[in-house]
Amino acid sequence: MQKNTPPRSTIRLTRRGRLALVATGAVVVGTAVAVPLLTLEPEEEGRPTTLVIPEGWRASQVYAAVDKALALPAGSTRKSLAKAALKLPNDAEGNPEGYLFPATYPIQEKTTPAKLLALMVATANEKFNGAPIAAGAQRNAMNVYQAVTIASIVQAEAATRADMGKMARVIFNRLERGMPLQMDSTINYALNRSTLRTTADDTRIDSPYNSYQRVGLPPTPIDNPGEQAVRAAVNPPPGNWLYFVTVRPGDTRFTADYAEHQRNVAEFNARRKTAGARAAG
Repeated sequence: MQKNTPPRSTIRLTRRGRLALVATGAVVVGTAVAVPLLTLEPEEEGRPTTLVIPEGWRASQVYAAVDKALALPAGSTRKSLAKAALKLPNDAEGNPEGYLFPATYPIQEKTTPAKLLALMVATANEKFNGAPIAAGAQRNAMNVYQAVTIASIVQAEAATRADMGKMARVIFNRLERGMPLQMDSTINYALNRSTLRTTADDTRIDSPYNSYQRVGLPPTPIDNPGEQAVRAAVNPPPGNWLYFVTVRPGDTRFTADYAEHQRNVAEFNARRKTAGARAAG
């Protein structure tokens, strides 16, 4: 049940310099930004020697990148999960989403998908299970897996690294009030897409990742967050923010007051209208 949440309205936002349609009058969010499929460092003869996994990639993107890096048929890496014996937390139930840590990984002659995935998970465990991440999660009355889940949303939603802490605080504040998170990034994950447009119909889909209809965290992380997003998730700054909107690139405004939030949205819409008129002229 949604509490203390104003009626929904259709609002258009900017995220990372782009436009996103959000069907909500509460938390105003963007979507995961599409990134290039693969970043490889080539040798002189053309064989890649390293694979770079960017922050915020979903597991599906990682699988495709590993397939390409190792010149394997599409789907090979995903199929390797059954024999990879990944050391994941029990809550993950064998799903490595959130634990394929973003970093640069070596590719050698005998590198296999299972070995690469195991190295990514081992790196994540090293980062997440030591101080200060594990201690920070405990301090906030959650386990590490829940912290990584929050961090994955922060990674997808924050327009800049500077916004990550405030974004995490919005999530905590909404959870504490029993309010749905209403994050478009979770809708995109449910629909297996990366889009800047979310419709009212999208927000009514039947999915445990539908954070418009369901209260609480999604059942798994929605991407693989970087260390800074995880640190933000376990140590957000104090604040009472419930709403946010990116008025323009580099200017995301957080507030606890819905009327103020509406003014911020109106300013954004005015800027968009002016920009549209100039482009048309």
